[in-house]
Amino acid sequence: MSRPSVTVVGLGPMGQAMAAAYLDRGYEVTLWNRTPSRADALVARGARLVASIEAALRANELVVMSLTDYEAVYAILRQAPQALSGRTVANLTSDTPAQAREAAAWLAGHGAVQITGGVQTPPPGIGSADAATYYSGPAEAVERHRAALEVLTSVDYLGEDPGLAALYYQIGIDMFWTGLAGYLHGQAVALANGISAERFLEHAVKTLDFKYFLEFYAPRIDAGNHEGDVDNLGMAVASLSHVVRTAEDSGVDPSVPAAILELFRRGVESGRGRDSLTSLTEVVKR
Repeated sequence: MSRPSVTVVGLGPMGQAMAAAYLDRGYEVTLWNRTPSRADALVARGARLVASIEAALRANELVVMSLTDYEAVYAILRQAPQALSGRTVANLTSDTPAQAREAAAWLAGHGAVQITGGVQTPPPGIGSADAATYYSGPAEAVERHRAALEVLTSVDYLGEDPGLAALYYQIGIDMFWTGLAGYLHGQAVALANGISAERFLEHAVKTLDFKYFLEFYAPRIDAGNHEGDVDNLGMAVASLSHVVRTAEDSGVDPSVPAAILELFRRGVESGRGRDSLTSLTEVVKR
């Protein structure tokens, strides 16, 4: 019985983790990377490194790519577009929904199918069923390669639109970076006042547990109900002003909370001072 096989293109930290996960599960793994030496440890474990992207594409039906952006995807695949016919490209590269749709159309024009992916775990989580990846694109392609995709993480299939996985991913990353920046700024203030990150850790975990707020706000946002019966932007401006002054008094650059404070003030200036924070979903619309 032949072993399952896959091609992995791109050996940054994520690509390395993905190739290793396939080797762990007994796959025949073909590799290509612009810097061949990055494949050394994987080759030592049994992976096969090929010299050209054409050879990498022709080696297997399923090609997994995790690159910096879609510009890098095109830079690689345009070297051998003739080798794309009949391939399924699991494109786990981060970029915009529009770029994902454009790439899917470009690949289709060369006889290939794109499965767009948005990985929801850092490299150490690859290979765990507890982690998940958003996928979108042709359902038949996802089902045909589900076993291979599930080697990496569980599959969260969103639908046929190739841009959906990228959209869900970018929405999540929007919240992730914003929240993490707030955490790091808060820890800078803590350190400036002699409080270690370890000492504050249990308080940070509790503060960043937004489950109650998300479950309370979600139906109100969908209903367009921005009633300020629980919170309002006027209160938020006052509260965040204190945060900015505390940072300044601590000798910490206040630009992170100041940027959010400016957004809150915009909401107040638009006449929503007595409305809930959820009204910001309207304020930021162009």
